[in-house]
Formats: sequence, C-alpha cells, structure tokens
Amino acid sequence: MKSIANARRISMTWMILCLGGTVAVGFFGIAYFSAHPEVAGPVTENHERVFIELAKLLFNPWIAGVLLSAILAAVMSTLSCQLLVCSSALTEDFYKTFLRKTASQRELVWVGRLMVLLVALIAIAMAANPNNRVLGLVSYAWAGFGAAFGPVVLISVLWKGMTRNGALAGILVGAITVIAWKQFNLLGLYEIIPGFIFASLAIYVVSKLGAPSAGMVQRFEAAEQDYNLNK
Repeated sequence: MKSIANARRISMTWMILCLGGTVAVGFFGIAYFSAHPEVAGPVTENHERVFIELAKLLFNPWIAGVLLSAILAAVMSTLSCQLLVCSSALTEDFYKTFLRKTASQRELVWVGRLMVLLVALIAIAMAANPNNRVLGLVSYAWAGFGAAFGPVVLISVLWKGMTRNGALAGILVGAITVIAWKQFNLLGLYEIIPGFIFASLAIYVVSKLGAPSAGMVQRFEAAEQDYNLNK
C-alpha cells in the first residue's frame, strides 16, 4: 500500500459495504416476514435465523447451500482465530509471566494445547444453554472490549498527554462499568455507551494527575509527522 490515505479509503469502503449489506438483510427480513407471517415461525422464535430462512426461501437450493456454507466458513475462521488468541494469551501472558517464568518451549506448547481444549470446553458449555443467543453474547463481549480498549486506542492517537496510569485506569473503569451496567440493566442502555464515557473520563483525569514520559511524547510526535507526510 503506497499511502495511509489509500489504505483508509479501501478499508472504510469494504466496511461500509459489509455493514450496509448486513443492515439491508435485517430490513428486508422485517418487510418479508411481516408480509408472509405463515413462514415467519423460525424467525419469530430466534431473530438470528433471518439470513438462514431468507436464503432457504428465496434461492435455489444449490445457491442457498453456498450462502449457508458462508456462515460455517465465517464461524470456523473466527473460532480458530479466537481459540489461538485465547490460548496464546493464557500461555504467554499468564502462565509464563506469573506461574513458570523459566518454562521451556516444549512445555509452553503443551500448555497452549491444553488452553485450547479448556477454552473450547467453556465455549461448548455456554453454547449448550438454550437461553443464550449468539447476538447477545457477542454484543456483551464487544461492549467489554470496546469500553475497555476503545477509548485507550482512540485517545492514544489523538492526544499525546495520555499517561500509562491513565490508560490502565481507562481499561479498568471501562471493563468494570460494562459488567456493572449489564448486571443491573440501568436505564435499558447498551453498556458500551456508559463504559466508553466513564473510561474516557478516567483516562483524562488520571493522565492530568501525572505527565507522559519524554519517550512517549517523541513517539507520538514522530507518528503524527509521518501521518501528515502521507496525507
């Protein structure tokens, strides 16, 4: 990629197309199943089946099979990536850092395999609960990720005054806010919104109590200069 601007345009174009298609499927499903309530039973019971039911109803079985296989492909690719990420994080960031700093590479490989099995068993247990819905679990997980790390990432590229303690405070406040908001269901508001706001405030307040290191300021200014040159 020759410039950051081109990369930004390409990534945003594909993101808009993907999200626009997803929203369009939802609106089309609302219109179609409202007009044909006799076939809306599976979707009424579980709204997450709208794409599956539309593919089965509107397309030739061969084409519907290809469309439905896309769901399995997305699930398998995401699942494999998440299993590896969780395994690596537990092995390197927890086991090696806190439990066995002198662990050999062979030992870490076996621990990583056991972590994959452990995470898979936890996922199976969660999926076995008929009351759990993929959309609900994913939205809760992304609320935690978004509120904990979103403000840190955004503020780190927009403000050179953020400190390490400010970033840690933002991560903790964002995660705790999401968990508490979900448990008490306050105001019926999606938990990422208050989590993002409180995390941003925590970053600003705690950062103002200290000062960023000279190295952090230099890296920020160097990155900003590179960005301006590539506009």
